[in-house]
Amino acid sequence: MKKLLNDPSAYVEEMLAGLVAAHPELTLGGESGRCVALAEPARSGKVGIATGGGSGHLPLFTGYVGQGLVDACAIGNVFEGPGAQSCIDAIRAANGGAGVLCLYGNYGGDRMNFDMACEMAGMEDIACETVLGADDVASAVPESAEKRRGVAGIVLLYKAAGAAAEEGRDLAGVAKAARKAGAATRSIGVALSPCRVPTADAPNFEIGADEMEMGMGIHGEPGIWRAPLAAADTVADEMLDRLLAELSPGRGSRVVPLVNGLGATPLEELFILYRRVAERLADAGITPVSPLVGNFVTSMEMAGASLSLMVLDDELEALIKAPASCPFWRVAA
Repeated sequence: MKKLLNDPSAYVEEMLAGLVAAHPELTLGGESGRCVALAEPARSGKVGIATGGGSGHLPLFTGYVGQGLVDACAIGNVFEGPGAQSCIDAIRAANGGAGVLCLYGNYGGDRMNFDMACEMAGMEDIACETVLGADDVASAVPESAEKRRGVAGIVLLYKAAGAAAEEGRDLAGVAKAARKAGAATRSIGVALSPCRVPTADAPNFEIGADEMEMGMGIHGEPGIWRAPLAAADTVADEMLDRLLAELSPGRGSRVVPLVNGLGATPLEELFILYRRVAERLADAGITPVSPLVGNFVTSMEMAGASLSLMVLDDELEALIKAPASCPFWRVAA
């Protein structure tokens, strides 16, 4: 696992410096030096959206700072949650006087530090609401859905919440849209190979050259089962079946499918997966809307993919289709 880096301990700082140098619409700052925000100050009267998480997942999290998406992002070390200071930095940067929605993945360290930051924000008269991305069906049974991890489906929550904020909804309204999007979204992934954190001497897990693991998390958290590598159609079928079983969209439903690469999977293979997903949806009488295929939430150089589905109604479809722009994703008007 060769890497193009200098000092491993400077990995995040050098990555962030390169990101904002390549995208001058973004700025890096805050007291922590770990807050990426729009260079243009927060718009007065608009609800702000702050997110955050560990490095190693680009485009998540910092890559979704943009128009119609999130306004600021707190970023931690690779696979480590952001510190409380970077979280309050992101809340402050996103604040335009109408309150801030804190929208991030359901991970213990992230929750703890954002909760602390929200308390600090309250002392500064910044109203905050929190919505957690918890779309990974492999990480807990439906009866314990509050324990589920947030994975690639959070990108669709960013889109819905960002569009709601651009419409001028108040803080409660933006949070409601994000929760509705979360309730309509499920994801599952499959891993083919591990990755290595820059400061580590070994990969984050081991897997046989001829094996795959269904349901593995984006940090290498254990999945549902490990078995010999199967054909792409077999993998797509199982992922889709698990999502459809929970979401239960009927004939005539409309869904956003997101086939996501984990970092090292060729785009060609992602399209092979999507081909099968599209065939299966058509057979079920379900219409794909604004399908997404590409690297949206990665795990360093892990090989594998994930599938997310969001079941739409008229409101969610309008929010998904609303204009948006960030360094890694653009939705045209």
